[in-house]
Amino acid sequence: MVNKIVFVGNHEYGYNILDHLLSNGIKISHIVSLNEEQVETSNLSGHHSFLAISKKYSIPIYFPKTFSLKDKLDTDFFIDNKFDLMIVAGWQRLIPSEVLNTLNIFGLGLHGSSDFLPKGRGRSPVNWSIIEGKKQFILHLFILKPDADDGDILDFFKFDINDWDNCRTLYYKISVVANKLLLKNIPKIFEKNFEQITQKGDPTYYPKRTPKDGLINWNCTSKEIYNFVRAITKPYPGAFTYNKKNKIFIWTAQPFDSKITYPDAKYGEVVEKFTSGDFLVQCSSDLLLVTEYEGIVSVGDTLGV
Repeated sequence: MVNKIVFVGNHEYGYNILDHLLSNGIKISHIVSLNEEQVETSNLSGHHSFLAISKKYSIPIYFPKTFSLKDKLDTDFFIDNKFDLMIVAGWQRLIPSEVLNTLNIFGLGLHGSSDFLPKGRGRSPVNWSIIEGKKQFILHLFILKPDADDGDILDFFKFDINDWDNCRTLYYKISVVANKLLLKNIPKIFEKNFEQITQKGDPTYYPKRTPKDGLINWNCTSKEIYNFVRAITKPYPGAFTYNKKNKIFIWTAQPFDSKITYPDAKYGEVVEKFTSGDFLVQCSSDLLLVTEYEGIVSVGDTLGV
């Protein structure tokens, strides 16, 4: 008997996971993803089209009627296909109970946070963990339930968040670790040789982030602003500030120095600009070097709202 697995995803890191599973012999029956029109109307960051991998491996791809999968046509799709296992990676919506109940085994989710679940459930855990200056990330493989990230845990893997990571490199790490967890545990699930760990303790939840949350507060240290910038750099909407009425996006920056001082400078003031275009900004106690940005700044400009 062939086990039927459906893969649900629309994010770049989900694409990498799917490609790895397929190249390592895991058979996928169907892909569920979004078309370009749905991506635009949903205002998603980090989307990656799954059409190429669908064609490469001759896997049918289903574009749901709704992102929420709550339309009757979407439920009927899952009922008709009678999938055994669902793998969800990079799908920014909860899977409704009407869909989960069609599965012969269950759905698998991947959720990471800087602490063990139930701490750190919810939205944007990669971004929040970097913003908060956390030093570790724990990726959990868990059984999907209709609510957010509250299912029994099957396995987990702990790894570093280092000072050079940004949201993209942390997703690289998540992809690598997710591949290990899935390749290890999928055979165990079909062999019914797995254990379930119930989450214990009081849960905490990360709130949703939107593009407007990328506004930089210059009354912070350069390290805090560095964490903020690297947490929401590409493929996310990015950290931004204003030069008078002009919006400036800052994609890459780093702490510069705490001994070199500009005593008369205000928070957010551009105190130096180099021939390369890189510039220094006064923060609350030290200097930030901005090395990749969009917009026009000059020495003496004060950045902010």
